[in-house]
Amino acid sequence: MSPDDRFRPRTDDELRQLDVSAMLRYGLAFAGPHRAALFGEGAVAAALAADRLGVFPRSLAFLAEVVRSGGARYAADLPEPLPGTEPARLARDWLGSAATTVTTVDGDQLLARWLEAVAEILGLRRDVRGGAGG
Repeated sequence: MSPDDRFRPRTDDELRQLDVSAMLRYGLAFAGPHRAALFGEGAVAAALAADRLGVFPRSLAFLAEVVRSGGARYAADLPEPLPGTEPARLARDWLGSAATTVTTVDGDQLLARWLEAVAEILGLRRDVRGGAGG
């Protein structure tokens, strides 16, 4: 990747190829470029994955509140952190990865803010498409 490629807009297909779980581990553990990537491309990639599975933005926002209240490990251990088998599996993957890194309340808050960012992006994309649900 050339230095100029860092600033090239990514297509949805390119973003879908990102490893969101790895981005969570590094972005929650390290500030700077890792965190910027998590809250930028990582959040968009997560919104794309959630959208593909029919997840509502409000479900992700609720999950953020669960993380804020109970922590990453608690949320990762829920049998159905998002409604539905596939969405729950996706959420457990994200939450499990985050829980390997998050060890403080501040880390839980950061993860909750990321989930809220994903919910916002998902909602915006649906609004632009004219999709239903919330």
